[in-house]
Amino acid sequence: MENNVNLTVSEEVVAVIVEKTVKAIPGIYDINGGIIDGITNMLASKRVKGIKVDITEKAIFIDIYLIVEYGVKIPDIAWDVQDKVKKEVEDMVGMQVSAVNVHIQGINFKKKNA
Repeated sequence: MENNVNLTVSEEVVAVIVEKTVKAIPGIYDINGGIIDGITNMLASKRVKGIKVDITEKAIFIDIYLIVEYGVKIPDIAWDVQDKVKKEVEDMVGMQVSAVNVHIQGINFKKKNA
């Protein structure tokens, strides 16, 4: 007897994985989608702010909009985000991540409240 399992992973699930992964990376202040994302979030409450996920039959494409802490090296943190997000999503979902695009939206100059 064959077991054919058809698994569908929603974009929201992938976005939550991305959010948790990014927030654990030192040097990230916040995930920020800007005003357009704010309007979209009001219309679709399930969407995670600042993270856009497109899933095709063969791959996942991710865009992340970030605010980083002052003093971090932006290229280094972008590479770190790309590597960790790609690995975590591929490990948890079992699909290939074709692109992780990191968009730096700003730099935080103030200390984050603990």
